[in-house]
Amino acid sequence: MFDTEDVGVFLGLDVGKSAHHGHGLTPAGKKVFDKPLPNSEPKLRAVFDKLAAKFGTVLVIVDQPASIGALPLAVARDAGCQVAYLPGLAMRRIAGLYPGEARTDAEDAAVIANAARTMPHTLRSLELTDEITAEPTVLVGFDEDLVAAEATRTSNRIRGLLTQFHPSLERVLGPRLDHGAVTWLLERYGSPAALRKAGRRRLVELIRPKAPRMAARLIDDVFDALDEQTVVVPGTGTLDIVVPSPAASLAAVHTQRRAMQAQISTLLEAHPLSPVLTSMPGIGVRTTAVWLVTVGDGTGFPTAAHLASYAGLAPTTRQSGTSLHGGHAPRGGNRQRARGKTHTQALLRLARQRISVLFAMLRDGTFYEPRAPRNIELAA
Repeated sequence: MFDTEDVGVFLGLDVGKSAHHGHGLTPAGKKVFDKPLPNSEPKLRAVFDKLAAKFGTVLVIVDQPASIGALPLAVARDAGCQVAYLPGLAMRRIAGLYPGEARTDAEDAAVIANAARTMPHTLRSLELTDEITAEPTVLVGFDEDLVAAEATRTSNRIRGLLTQFHPSLERVLGPRLDHGAVTWLLERYGSPAALRKAGRRRLVELIRPKAPRMAARLIDDVFDALDEQTVVVPGTGTLDIVVPSPAASLAAVHTQRRAMQAQISTLLEAHPLSPVLTSMPGIGVRTTAVWLVTVGDGTGFPTAAHLASYAGLAPTTRQSGTSLHGGHAPRGGNRQRARGKTHTQALLRLARQRISVLFAMLRDGTFYEPRAPRNIELAA
């Protein structure tokens, strides 16, 4: 639990791009500050110093520790204040307990301050971020922006165009748009007519250097899809004009992401926990970087159950009268698995087990060790 015994004032900050709203409360709940704060070092430092001079230790709490919340945290640390982070999920749940649906910056700042004052167990420690963690934080954020704002949007645009004019071709190429050979193909042959004109043998030869194992199979699938549709949807000829451009943009995003992954990997080599996390099968560079940025070394969580709750993997129980239900059953379909578990429940249980193992690995500083298969003797 976050130690707030010596705190003289809890200053909740609802951070913004140009200004933050601050709300200060004493341990007794008396409001001592409630106004906007410009996002500049002199203004922030003046407020922190004034509160510290009057009330002693100041605990600055934010709901976004990175990006727009980075400067107030840095200034607060330099001014001798304590700093903490109220996770967004906890923030939303606590805010839901307050009356009214409308939320303002002032109200959010008050929620943050009061949560820190009355529920310190909801806070996460923010140790001084060194260069090893700070640089991956920026790179991971940029990588996530590339995925969300660029790759996904561009992929959806290409898939939408293909679906409109040639659904069979979209079913072949759409799910493979993350492969460089496919974006290269669409960048140069954006329409069904252009693909057919290039010919099966030539296309296989052209993409083989980019996809040695899947070249022949991919082109066979492409031509099978082309043969499925004999009619030409009006407007199909425009694909030669509109598809190559987003395909080139998507290829550029993929190139950026590969370069970003290489940089993140180089930075993670200096982090002592990187080899611990990557020792678990399925944990790669991006997952390790996101984990270290969001969870750190796990010391902010007393138990694996706390970490699972933070990750949204704690079991949810629904009770009404004498009826008691654990988990969330699917609303439709028949997806029952062994032992009466649904597919979603099975995935949640697996993820929950992984969280427990990762927590133990980080706690003990040990590498992942696969469990030896048990020998089962069959009865004669």
